[in-house]
Amino acid sequence: MYWNKEEIDDIIEARGNNQSSIISILQDIQEKYRYLPVEILEYVSKKMDLSPAKIFGVATFYENFSLEPKGKYIIKICDGTACHVKKSIPVLEALRKELNLSEKKHTTDDLLFTIETVSCLGACGLAPVITINDEVHGKMTPDKAVDIIKGLKEGTGNGN
Repeated sequence: MYWNKEEIDDIIEARGNNQSSIISILQDIQEKYRYLPVEILEYVSKKMDLSPAKIFGVATFYENFSLEPKGKYIIKICDGTACHVKKSIPVLEALRKELNLSEKKHTTDDLLFTIETVSCLGACGLAPVITINDEVHGKMTPDKAVDIIKGLKEGTGNGN
């Protein structure tokens, strides 16, 4: 994976080269690369004169950080009580089937799509709900979800 040391240096400089800035530095890196590559975490450790364990500890403690590459389109499927009762699991299954993903494989090989389940998206009145790059899609059905994915693949959909 290609990455630029100067870009990482700029992030560290902008956020402050101190331990209290680790989370914001990692957030900026993840925003840029869509995940936290191990080699960048090792570089940050050296650059900030912190142990690799400290950096990796923060990166693995917080659920929002990922050490695995994520797709361009991050699809979150709510499986909270309201969404589950209104059949979010068939939506999840239809998306997995369409994208050839599974319970263990979350991101497509082309790094276009990542599917994640979440406990709540805070839009219970629209259940079942998915978000694509934080854009809410409510009253979802398996067919509607697959149509959205097909549109994104063709470049005609709106995934944000």
